[in-house]
Amino acid sequence: MKKKIKYTNEPLGEITIIKDFLPKPKDLIFREEMIEVKIPLSRRSLEFFTKQGKKHHIAPERMISALAESYTEKYE
Repeated sequence: MKKKIKYTNEPLGEITIIKDFLPKPKDLIFREEMIEVKIPLSRRSLEFFTKQGKKHHIAPERMISALAESYTEKYE
């Protein structure tokens, strides 16, 4: 069992306030411009991506996009 922290009202001593130096969360993610594309898929392919998406809690569209991106990086 963990000890409970007992807070007291004592002086903290000298305090130095530092400027926030961490980047904003939106600045941590590199995003390329996205272009929406409509492509025909076989029912079998769509069912596969839908099933895998549910299994891994990700939208099938994101999985297909990631697949295309990894293919591009490998063969570019």
